[in-house]
Amino acid sequence: MARKEKEEKGNETGAITAIPRSRMRDRIKTEVGPKMQEQFGYKSTMQIPKLDKIVINMGTGTGEKDPKNLENSVRDMTLISGQKPVVTVAKTAISNFKVREGMKVGCKVTLRGDRMYHFFDRLANVVLPRIRDFQGLSPKSFDGRGNYALGLKEQLVFPEIPYDTFDRIRGMDIIICTTAKNDEEARVFLKSLGFPLRDK
Repeated sequence: MARKEKEEKGNETGAITAIPRSRMRDRIKTEVGPKMQEQFGYKSTMQIPKLDKIVINMGTGTGEKDPKNLENSVRDMTLISGQKPVVTVAKTAISNFKVREGMKVGCKVTLRGDRMYHFFDRLANVVLPRIRDFQGLSPKSFDGRGNYALGLKEQLVFPEIPYDTFDRIRGMDIIICTTAKNDEEARVFLKSLGFPLRDK
């Protein structure tokens, strides 16, 4: 109940006041879930994999040297995710990269609930196909525990980013966390949801 109320309030700017139910939730319940239960022999519907969370991380490396760059990174991340990100700081000092402990080095956001499903839907069906010469994602980027990681070289593949406010290319890492027990179950689950994974 608390999570539902939190989602309805939206972010601090008030840009999003309510989050409609994602079609992905219904698809998992009516289509993907029963097929996976039959394929893997789950004894309970609670064993069917689900999306747990999606973490988006964008590093700037120039947070204190160029505050405007960090500010624009937070702006882009907010437009992409629909949720205000948190600014990340360096845990340790690295002299070779001129990074001091506590220095602002980027921003990240963790998506859950319907906002997560909406982002996954846009990522799989709109964003990734917009990449030039896109031929599918590598199936080797699983971590052994059912989670998938991918990197994007630029934020312009997201249609939410207006060209008139674009100042520089910013890449990002996207981690898709599932409740699957292993990589094989996660691979079948994500492909069933339309995630463009290559076979090899």
